[in-house]
Amino acid sequence: MVNKISDETIEYLSILAKLELTGEEKEQAKKDMGRMLDYIDKLNELDTTGVEPMSHVFPVENVFRDDVVINGDGSEDTLKNAPGQKDNMFVAPKTFD
Repeated sequence: MVNKISDETIEYLSILAKLELTGEEKEQAKKDMGRMLDYIDKLNELDTTGVEPMSHVFPVENVFRDDVVINGDGSEDTLKNAPGQKDNMFVAPKTFD
């Protein structure tokens, strides 16, 4: 395992993540990130010729129905109960200046 993560990188990442890491935590983070990068390198050794890229393991379909208005917004019935109305809106007295 070649250590690809520098102290400066850990310091920069801790600033971005707004973390205060001790020296021991920084060393552990370097080891963890190094292992992650080693795993990615291992995955890069795989022959993926002819394999289609995908975003999900299973096919994704939209299961929602189309948005169709069938009963309107009810604004006329709502405005019937308003103490006053103007331009299809409620009119109410001021509550403060």
